Amino acid sequence: MAAHDALASVMARVTEQWSAAVAARELAAAGVPVFPVIPGGKRPLTEHGFHDATTDVARVESWWRDSPAANIGVPTGAASGVVVVDVDVHGPINGHGAMVRARQAGLVNGWLLLVATPSGGTHAYYPATPGVQQRSWQAARAGIDFRGDGGYIVVPPSAVDLGGATAAYRVRQVNPGPASAIDAEGLRNFLDPRRLPRRPREGERVQGRGDVGRLAAWVAVRQEGERNRGLFWAACRLAESNVPASEALDVLIAAAGHAGLSGREVSTTVRSAYRTIGVLPSPQRGSQPARSDAPQRGSVRSEPLVFRGLA
Repeated sequence: MAAHDALASVMARVTEQWSAAVAARELAAAGVPVFPVIPGGKRPLTEHGFHDATTDVARVESWWRDSPAANIGVPTGAASGVVVVDVDVHGPINGHGAMVRARQAGLVNGWLLLVATPSGGTHAYYPATPGVQQRSWQAARAGIDFRGDGGYIVVPPSAVDLGGATAAYRVRQVNPGPASAIDAEGLRNFLDPRRLPRRPREGERVQGRGDVGRLAAWVAVRQEGERNRGLFWAACRLAESNVPASEALDVLIAAAGHAGLSGREVSTTVRSAYRTIGVLPSPQRGSQPARSDAPQRGSVRSEPLVFRGLA
């Protein structure tokens, strides 16, 4: 695996005066595999695409002598040491809104660098997780793609033709502090709740971060009238699985906030759920009840709960 900071260090030095040939040579010399992409486009020039990527400087120089206007492709995942969250802007789809929500939920922090794309989108680079295969995926409705193992990106100073006008990839910001790996599956579950599992059966427990992330993602898309009920149900599942109330609140507050609930409403509903399961003591007389659309104490046992999107 190439060191992720090798790519970032080269990208931090790219200027408008650099040609693609210079940038490709610098990347290869730093240990980042590259391959040529058609001038003005995103399709590989080589027969086997990103599988032909190399750090052989002589080979790289030969490619760009033959096609000096070629763009630069870099395979993502273990090959280059980086994975990329691709925020797309295309027609009615604008992924920036989804990226803001993911950032508020704490799912996209720790990036290495941000690159502005020709279409008005953003590439956010993260270190690949050593020893873990992170496959590429798409969340089309959210306008977000993930480029991991089995994918590639076009990097600065490459440029594409947008209907007669040429626009370049530009480094927008380099993170001067420490970068961290991204939970790609957690992000996918947040952006695409259709991938949620069925509702657990009676007595079944929430297992690991993946299930917790899916519960939070499901809560985040509840509509008015079902928000508190859905939050209550999810909090009950966490309580039954012995997740501490403070951790449950940390997990659910951003998700429920995205659904439109205030922090106070979230805290009240989560505590109500934990009291129902018997983890917390009953409140003293005069304490504030949960909102009227939240399930009442005991309803999690007496009434079957059916939620759209969880079947």
